[in-house]
Amino acid sequence: MAISSGTIGVFDSGVGGLSVLRHIRNALPNECLLYVADSGHVPYGDKSESYIEQRSLALARFLIGQGADAIVIACNTATAAAAAILRNRFSLPIVAMEPAVKPAVAATRTGVVGVLATVGTLESARFAALLERYAGEVEIITQGCPGLVEMVEQGQLDGGQTRELIARYTAPLLARGADTLILGCTHYPFLAPAIAGVVGNGITLVDTGAAVARQLCSRLQAELPEPKKPQRSEPGEVQQGSVQFWTSGNVVQASGIISALWGEPVEACNLPNEFV
Repeated sequence: MAISSGTIGVFDSGVGGLSVLRHIRNALPNECLLYVADSGHVPYGDKSESYIEQRSLALARFLIGQGADAIVIACNTATAAAAAILRNRFSLPIVAMEPAVKPAVAATRTGVVGVLATVGTLESARFAALLERYAGEVEIITQGCPGLVEMVEQGQLDGGQTRELIARYTAPLLARGADTLILGCTHYPFLAPAIAGVVGNGITLVDTGAAVARQLCSRLQAELPEPKKPQRSEPGEVQQGSVQFWTSGNVVQASGIISALWGEPVEACNLPNEFV
């Protein structure tokens, strides 16, 4: 892309959005990335729509205050509850999640697709409209997955309890003939090896991180066509290509799990009190 030295703000209910952030980093290696894990309020899936709206507005305001040129809602539940209000409230590009129904429908051989997601995502009108648009003659079976987000937040990506939950949630989908599973929550790609271990290699797993990164690139190119001119950095300024992390939860715990999932040591900062 032509864009350089841009600043992209990304938020999620917790650390799951890092699965999207890594695709953004691969697509836009020179952009400054700002990530907020709202782990003090995780999971969003069991919260009311108004609660999620208020959290999303607060996090968007924080990221804009940090200089974000665009915001990615790296959370399916927050997308369903708050994407519209954020787009109405703010003029900068807002890129949101969309469960990968279209590619999953194209991938299935049996004509049966399973969706693993939070209850909040599955109950949303946005998701219902997505199913109606793309399902066609394919049967789509949905499954809420309470507890999986918490497993990722705790760093339990492949333990006995995690595999037990995965087996419980995938069994009904496999029994109905699903050969393709949509990972409808940004936390779930971190569980992909465990899910594959439970369901077997013959099941296709589909997530949307790469598609979101491509959409972000397209939006930036269309709406922010002029690259920022590189400036000499002052002490304490955000550096080109840097990544910064904040959390509304325990900063020590967040730093540890973010480091493990991101693949390199990082130090998260406390989200300022007015945004917590």
